[in-house]
Amino acid sequence: MILEIFNRLTFALNSTPEIAIISAFIWGVLSIILSPCHLASIPLIIGFIDEQGRISTKRAFFISLLFAFGILITIGIIGIITGLLGRIMGDVGKYGNYFVSVIFFIVGLHLLGVIPLDFKSATASGYKNKGLIAAFILGLIFGVALGPCTFAYMAPMIGIVFTTASTNLFFSVSLIFAYSVGHCSVIIFAGTFTEIIQHYLNWNEKSKSAVILKKICGVLIIFAGIYLLIGG
Repeated sequence: MILEIFNRLTFALNSTPEIAIISAFIWGVLSIILSPCHLASIPLIIGFIDEQGRISTKRAFFISLLFAFGILITIGIIGIITGLLGRIMGDVGKYGNYFVSVIFFIVGLHLLGVIPLDFKSATASGYKNKGLIAAFILGLIFGVALGPCTFAYMAPMIGIVFTTASTNLFFSVSLIFAYSVGHCSVIIFAGTFTEIIQHYLNWNEKSKSAVILKKICGVLIIFAGIYLLIGG
């Protein structure tokens, strides 16, 4: 079923530019939903948003946006470097996976209440952007683990981009942009929607439901770390 979906999307990428761009967007969305390594970004951003306490929907949106943007920057840089070195694009080796796994374990254990960390954005002057910066850095780190997985999913589209770049650069860039928007939209929606639910249910960091959600995210992130170790 999944293979059939991607076969259809691959066929659509070779269709008209409009259909190809829409397909690239859908491909970006599915790269999150159907990939175990990418799917880990959902509990990660949900847990991070939950750690911020009561924040506005706008702030949750920007935190999620910076997290997703950090992921894209790292993936892009790693893809270029590994490509120039003649390696499989995005392959940072087993030590890169080990590094991210350790981060996952630390964050997961923190959400479970085992390790104390300060992810909350302070409201005092000079510290109001602390949560935004932390989300961006977390995205940069998480992007290290997604390199091989991302480029494996993007392989057919990258082939089309490289083929058409010399004759139609705008179309090639549009495909990558559409994929990136689709990829980021899932993460941004998850983070923003988490805050909306918190507002609707009047959650705070001590609410029973919020504590349960945080612990579930912690367990999922630890499982993601284990997945990376096994895969590495």
